[in-house]
Amino acid sequence: MDQNTQEFYERLKAELDLSNTWPALYLFKFIVPSIDDNIISVEEAFDCMGAVIKTTQSKTGKFTSISVDVMVKDSQEIIDKYIEVSTIKGIISL
Repeated sequence: MDQNTQEFYERLKAELDLSNTWPALYLFKFIVPSIDDNIISVEEAFDCMGAVIKTTQSKTGKFTSISVDVMVKDSQEIIDKYIEVSTIKGIISL
């Protein structure tokens, strides 16, 4: 992980800790190209966590937005999930 990415996650973790008490419900939002197994890969990252996952395809069908509501134990779990899904080709975390 490069220095800028590391600093981004450190700032995000600090902001999450300031604005939440743990455990907390957290909403992840992603956009992925509607190709290959991108949507399945995101869903599998939250498998067995009791997540509520909603997907919406763009008008052209080229992209899919994915919203994931899930209970997390702390800010580090959120950071870990963002890092885990960052390997999915073309994913954008919002």
